[in-house]
Amino acid sequence: MRIVEATAEHLPTIAGIYADVVTSSPATFDLEPPDLEAWRRSLDACDPERGRFLVVALDDGGAVLGYAKSGPFRERAAYDLTCETSIYLAPPARGQGVSGPLYAHLLELLDASPLRLAVGIVTEPNPASVALHEALGFERVGTLDGAGIKFGQPWSVTLYQRSLL
Repeated sequence: MRIVEATAEHLPTIAGIYADVVTSSPATFDLEPPDLEAWRRSLDACDPERGRFLVVALDDGGAVLGYAKSGPFRERAAYDLTCETSIYLAPPARGQGVSGPLYAHLLELLDASPLRLAVGIVTEPNPASVALHEALGFERVGTLDGAGIKFGQPWSVTLYQRSLL
């Protein structure tokens, strides 16, 4: 497995991974998958000086196994040194040891950036995501009960934070 910065050629697979999560899981509160143009804008917004990254894990043949990204936590200027992180894997890559190295690589990039805090938001229940965040140094800071409605039911989210170096 190789972990590299995403390029335009990876975007269709990234979009497909996320579309699957949007339509089948409460892990994200998006109700409709973003189109490919939205992913192009996300890639164009990558900027190490602002702590904006999009990285992919590739198998030996170059196929995308999953991606991790960082982006704005909130749009207000006082939050500029805080980012929100996320990670999503293609179904065949889940449980195969991809998420730890992929998310750790994103955090290494963030540690070298000017940012000071990473925030991960986990829809409950998701014991695998909780374990991943805790293994990589995130601390639980609180739960918002019933914060989102998806698939006709309320879902709670737990916020995790990790200081950046």
